Amino acid sequence: IQGLVLAGSADFKSELMRSDLFDQRLSKIVIKMVDVSYGGENGFNQAIEYSSDTLSAVKLMKEKKLLQKYMDEISRDTGRYCFMIEDTLKALELGAVEDLIVWENLEMNRYVLRNSSTSEERIVHLTPEQEKNDSFFHDPETGVELEVVEKESMVEWLANNYKNYGCNLEFVTDRSGEGTQFVKGFGGIGGILRWKVDFVQLTEYEEAADRDAADDDSSSDEDGGDDDDYGFDDGDFGF
Repeated sequence: IQGLVLAGSADFKSELMRSDLFDQRLSKIVIKMVDVSYGGENGFNQAIEYSSDTLSAVKLMKEKKLLQKYMDEISRDTGRYCFMIEDTLKALELGAVEDLIVWENLEMNRYVLRNSSTSEERIVHLTPEQEKNDSFFHDPETGVELEVVEKESMVEWLANNYKNYGCNLEFVTDRSGEGTQFVKGFGGIGGILRWKVDFVQLTEYEEAADRDAADDDSSSDEDGGDDDDYGFDDGDFGF
């Protein structure tokens, strides 16, 4: 609990704070007391409305503290951080993300695309500007147009799936200096990691694995046909 708002009519709030019913340890986090005219849900909504400025300030302070911690990891070059969509998703897959930080207005969609010829599916993450480029929606090798199987806001997808990666999800704004820097300099998405991850080395490993897979496919094609298991044609032995 970051803070408490006490709401009620007349002197009820003050009397409550002085009574034995109110744990005095909570008095330290009372951030505002407001007068409301109603009880029940209507009174609750009125209390939120009257204390909105204070609640926003509390949220902003929490946000600044989190982003300062994130920036500190970067400035100390600990390797326990990630930013931009590609590296952040890699870190999520590794289970390395402790705190996933996302700009609440992140403009990016997650697409599931299918090649109707091969039934293969691929996932891409595109900004509104990238969505205007048709090349993202065509197979790079054959030029076949890809079918859009699913389209979802990245913010919504992360909100629905972050628990699968064992991390905390924190949405931030750009209303603070730290928030603006996070959005403009780091792509509006990143995370504080549980352990150091070398993304350059990880990318090189993935690229090498892809090349090996391609070489294996090529070797399999060359070994096909009428050759026997040892690479000799039947004619080599006079058959």
